[in-house]
Amino acid sequence: MKNNILYYSVGALLYCPACRKSIADSIIHEDFGTNFSLALCLEDTINDNFVEGAEKALLGSIQQIYESFQSRQFYLPKIFIRVRSPRQITKLTKAFGPSAEIITGYIIPKFSTENANTYIQAIIQANELGAHPFYMMPIYESSCIVNIKERADILYRLKDSLSAIEELVLNIRVGGNDLCHLFGFRRHADESIHRIRPIADIFSDIITVYGMDYVVSGPVWEYYSGVNWKEGLLSEIADDKLCGFTGKTVIHPQQIPVLNRAYQVSRSDFDDARSIINWDMNCQTLVSGSPAKERMNEYKTHQNWAQKILFLAEVFGVKD
Repeated sequence: MKNNILYYSVGALLYCPACRKSIADSIIHEDFGTNFSLALCLEDTINDNFVEGAEKALLGSIQQIYESFQSRQFYLPKIFIRVRSPRQITKLTKAFGPSAEIITGYIIPKFSTENANTYIQAIIQANELGAHPFYMMPIYESSCIVNIKERADILYRLKDSLSAIEELVLNIRVGGNDLCHLFGFRRHADESIHRIRPIADIFSDIITVYGMDYVVSGPVWEYYSGVNWKEGLLSEIADDKLCGFTGKTVIHPQQIPVLNRAYQVSRSDFDDARSIINWDMNCQTLVSGSPAKERMNEYKTHQNWAQKILFLAEVFGVKD
């Protein structure tokens, strides 16, 4: 389990096409609030014929945010760039110049055994070029992990590849919509992706392989208006949390406060977690009733859970 709050702090990751010229003003004026991360996408959201223009727009937006931040304070989210290729990482890291200071890292689409080593080397090179760490977040959405016969081997091979830069892997991400696309699936606003068994089985295997060593983020939720969109999002987040995911990709600012409230820690969980982490090790027993006398707390069994709860409480707060 990751023992550092940084890995739990990505939270709601707001996706935006990198060519959107209004994004810099929105960040500078805190239009999206003060508790989210930002992904500027150069991949699937950009027409193949307009990549160069999107790169130029991205460089301009980052420079505008960087220059504004030098003169006034505003909430600066963790900013990630979703790239198309490994060489784009090196190209952009050099092109950002001093403004690379506000880039947290790069998102790697369709992470697979065919491209893993090349992307990892690009991240290593970016860190050699930069004055601060550049993190990566690989997305598991490639068709190669659908095949049941090969899935476990592929997932473990990819994990072995990442071990060389484990501290730079901020989250493992899953491409719910891309995986659904392979089957022709699409869930409605009142349906959780965890009810789609072929997709849920892939998610379960990813959590099994990575969940003890990495923070794994939940899939995108594409509804932001209409009937039951909030209820549907909350229901899927509850499933995400129960199945081992932390945080979620979002595609509209209206989703951010819903996710942030859903990830607030309950008072009972917070009190129990604090009690477990601060256990009196001179005590004869390592098990006792919870502070509210509602359930059993056991130091050896619940310690990892308790540490995660305290990290989440620091990132999202505690609800009474």
